[in-house]
Amino acid sequence: MIIGVPKEIKNNENRVALTPGAASQLIAAGHRVIMEKDAGAGSGFENEDYVSVGAEISEQAKAVWEAADMVMKVKEPLPEEYPYFREGLILFTYLHLAAEPSLAEALKQKGVTAIAYETVSDGRSLPLLTPMSEVAGRMAAQIGAQFLEKPKGGKGILLAGVPGVARGKVTIIGGGVVGTNAAKIAAGLGADVTMIDLSAERLRQLDDQFGNQIKTLMSNPVNIADAVAEADLLICAVLIPGAKAPTLVTEEMVKQMKPGSVIVDVAIDQGGIVETVDHITTHDNPTYVKHGIVHYAVANMPGAVPRTSTVALTNVTVPYALEIANKGAEKAILENRALKAGVNTANGHITYEAVARDLNYDYVPAELAIENSSSATGA
Repeated sequence: MIIGVPKEIKNNENRVALTPGAASQLIAAGHRVIMEKDAGAGSGFENEDYVSVGAEISEQAKAVWEAADMVMKVKEPLPEEYPYFREGLILFTYLHLAAEPSLAEALKQKGVTAIAYETVSDGRSLPLLTPMSEVAGRMAAQIGAQFLEKPKGGKGILLAGVPGVARGKVTIIGGGVVGTNAAKIAAGLGADVTMIDLSAERLRQLDDQFGNQIKTLMSNPVNIADAVAEADLLICAVLIPGAKAPTLVTEEMVKQMKPGSVIVDVAIDQGGIVETVDHITTHDNPTYVKHGIVHYAVANMPGAVPRTSTVALTNVTVPYALEIANKGAEKAILENRALKAGVNTANGHITYEAVARDLNYDYVPAELAIENSSSATGA
């Protein structure tokens, strides 16, 4: 199989889908890897690093897309990449289609088999989302602390406090991987941390993990409103796999926050959970102020620490890429339950139920879309 890796074009997205080491694993298995020139530069990998393990370098993204049987990326394709879509292409990347209706339509119309890192699941965990969630959660706390500084537009709060001065208050909505990692950093900084989650069992686990370093609250509108109003820093870390994030923090709740407080909505790549987070921001212009509150809504937070993020991501994606390349997409998907869960579009169908529901498409299970296509072609 030919695996193509174009350079990421999202604003300040410096990650790359394959490290030289990961490329070497695919090449050793008998596959070709074509990298767009300088695709790895933002993560500290030079063209020569890829050439030395047997990868090929292409001058243009168009050539990479056209030559590849499977394109591996980090972030979802942008509209300027949609013309490269074609029937039979395998796309393996983060997609977040519930928040990207135009991308979902383009993939569906062109018959692309699109496998989303964020929905690959063995039924217990999301192995390709976890490492980036760990990075984003840890970044959320440090970014929030930074934007609480007065020169950054914040209220001038030091989360750790000092003797005789109260600590800053951090509210984290969502007790999953992002929220837990945010709590580690916030509590480590010495902040007064409150975590909110829907699951009583998860709150017990968090209480066991953190002890008296954090407080826990059951998720309901009253508890959320009270904790948001008190927060110097609000970190939003809610995930419903593949689906659009629910709105849990209303505009009225935001208005009750003190001026100069900060909101970091990590859920923005699935639409965000804060009513006043009405658009995605970029690393170039990461914040805006509404009702006196600093809003941070960058959808590719780990792209700011690309070396760490690229290595962490490829550690978990390459085994799946190898399975797809070795077996072919159809066989790999039908035999691997985790990969099957990752398929969001196939043969002109939306094959992930939450995406179909949120975007008002008919849902066709991945195995049915693939088997029907095989029957139609006589395969």
